[in-house]
Amino acid sequence: MTPTLFGRWQTRICMLGTLGAIVTAIFAAAKNDEAFFIVLAFIALFGLGWDVLYIAIQRWRWDRDWPTFFQVVAAVAEGALVFALLEATGLPGIDAGAVSIGLFVAHYGLAWLSTFLFTQGPMRVVVLRWRFNGGQFN
Repeated sequence: MTPTLFGRWQTRICMLGTLGAIVTAIFAAAKNDEAFFIVLAFIALFGLGWDVLYIAIQRWRWDRDWPTFFQVVAAVAEGALVFALLEATGLPGIDAGAVSIGLFVAHYGLAWLSTFLFTQGPMRVVVLRWRFNGGQFN
């Protein structure tokens, strides 16, 4: 399945709003810090912009596909951008340097991994039409 832009957006928001929120709630409870939810919101926000770029890159590929390797590289790029902004200038509601790189990598990595694994397996069973509709929930 090659996701459409709207399908990528729907899937991103749905996955980060459910599985990402669960992972974030665990981190927020463990550290007693709601800043993780702000980080998750910015990951979702920047991801919507990245998705536009991903769709543009897909157009250069002969099969218009987005291989797993590209997904991993894109995840690293997304995480690096959010952390760089978080470290350099901070984000609204979070001071610069407030989140350590180890904690950020753990939070971002687990949130991304949980959503990635769910979309690669169970999502295809739970929402059968999702993969045939370009990632859109119809």
